[in-house]
Amino acid sequence: MSDMLRLIENEVQLAALAFLGLVYIVRLIWIFRFASRKERTFAAGSQGAGIRRSLANIAMPWAMESTRKDPWLYAQFVVFHLGVAAAIAATFIIPYAPHVFEIRAVVLLFQAVIGAAFLAGVLRLVRRLVNPVLRLISSADDYVSLVLMILFFAAGFLAVPNDIDRAEWPLIAFFGLTAFFLVYVPFSKISHYLYYPFTRFYLGRTLGHRGAIPQGTRPMSPGKDNERTSRPKGDPR
Repeated sequence: MSDMLRLIENEVQLAALAFLGLVYIVRLIWIFRFASRKERTFAAGSQGAGIRRSLANIAMPWAMESTRKDPWLYAQFVVFHLGVAAAIAATFIIPYAPHVFEIRAVVLLFQAVIGAAFLAGVLRLVRRLVNPVLRLISSADDYVSLVLMILFFAAGFLAVPNDIDRAEWPLIAFFGLTAFFLVYVPFSKISHYLYYPFTRFYLGRTLGHRGAIPQGTRPMSPGKDNERTSRPKGDPR
């Protein structure tokens, strides 16, 4: 292993990770400084049920119109984020537990997941480019983040075998992108995962309190969207 690869796998990655953690700590302190306002409406439902349903929304593709009408979009979402998890895991396995990737089956599994995520990323980029509605609401950060993720998956796919005897450049590219991401992510749309629990908690609490969440857990059919809204008991409408 060259000194450059050893440096970028360890010191550079740890410094970038520390920077990410510091920025997130500052951001969390800022978020928690906001006071939570009490509801001024009469309770028409359960806050707890609303919070649970809102947080679980990510695992309920029928709860969003786009994925309810086109399950393929949800499949892309799942594959893409599984690839993110696998690639992040690889950034720790390669330098600190390299024996894991000495198992051929494990290497093939990681490459299959990361490779599928690469394809999902390409499809998502194409959709964002060709769909006029998505183009209208997309910012430069949307495109930059997606392109960088595609490159990250490509580098991860090549780096997972961890074969420095064949070539070091895939590992250098992979860990170079990793360090860049750790610095870039806190200031990009990719950091949405930090805000997800907060937005979903408060949204679910408000809608649950007001009885504005659908009751029950059965998937809604496309033609039944307006029939599953919550109504007070005895409402004649």
